[in-house]
Amino acid sequence: MLGDQLFPVQSLDASIFLSIINMQTEIARCGMDLGEVLALVCDRVQEITDCSAAIIEIADGTQMVYRAASGTAVGLLGLRIPIEGSMSGLCVKSSEAKVCTDAFTDERVDRVSCKVAGVRSMVVVPLVHGTHSVGVLKIASGEPNFFTSKEVTILQLVSGVIAAAMYYSTRYDSDRLYHSATHDSLTDLPNRSYFFERLRFSATQAFRHHSKFSVLNLDMDGLKQINDELGHRCGDAAICELGRRIKLSIRQTDFVARLGGDEFAVILSSIDDLEAVQQKVVSLLQVISRPFVFEEHELSLAASVGIATYPDDGTDITELIEKSDADMYRNKRAKRASIVS
Repeated sequence: MLGDQLFPVQSLDASIFLSIINMQTEIARCGMDLGEVLALVCDRVQEITDCSAAIIEIADGTQMVYRAASGTAVGLLGLRIPIEGSMSGLCVKSSEAKVCTDAFTDERVDRVSCKVAGVRSMVVVPLVHGTHSVGVLKIASGEPNFFTSKEVTILQLVSGVIAAAMYYSTRYDSDRLYHSATHDSLTDLPNRSYFFERLRFSATQAFRHHSKFSVLNLDMDGLKQINDELGHRCGDAAICELGRRIKLSIRQTDFVARLGGDEFAVILSSIDDLEAVQQKVVSLLQVISRPFVFEEHELSLAASVGIATYPDDGTDITELIEKSDADMYRNKRAKRASIVS
């Protein structure tokens, strides 16, 4: 089997080693944010191997969860698949690299899922945390026989980099590993991966029960000015306070996440109509705008919000995100225009 063939590490191009070294430097800049590390690795691995998609899946009970993704797999972030019957699950169980040269003929893969995703070949290597395989790093292509043992060696090298990041983020505590992979290190709110997982779940539940929910996209106003005038410590404090105020303003049945930078998202469950959502947004913005003092500096907190409702604005989660994002930017532009006028 291709996965059993060893590609000599010393035969790798110098440019590949340089790319991995640069990746390690970028990872160091991410600090303790494991979610950000996993997303960065996917982006860099896709560039190094020229694959169509790179994915990191973490085992959670009897399922594998897409915790980071790049390329054609970005829309699958947060997806859950059974460990049984998947090549990722087989890789975790055996702690050995697996290679699929053609998904249409390989009995180890879920052929239906591969056809839907347009995957013909893939390489999967285990991610080891402590003494156990806790997930996989996977690359995929829409072409059969796309990968060689060279890509297996590259992924094995990168998996070591991920293992080191896991160690420093969690100190080999399995519960802490899950939390680090699903939560933002600055605000301790759920991260982008966890948000997409919950969004998929919300869409499934709403479909089954013929109910509605809304997605709010919140973008902080004025963060650049705070960073420029008072420094990034003050900017980080403002981001944390914004996240705290959003969390305090929603119900226990709702869900808030930090998507990255100054962007947050909220899932409002079991909503009745758009008017109720708009009233909730008005109340939320009032809470956000209350005075905030950091190290004797009084800051003005504000945010622009976009709304998309299932199923009125779409039933596909990507469509909902795009519509809430577009609505947020319309509101931000209108706000800027009113200030100028």
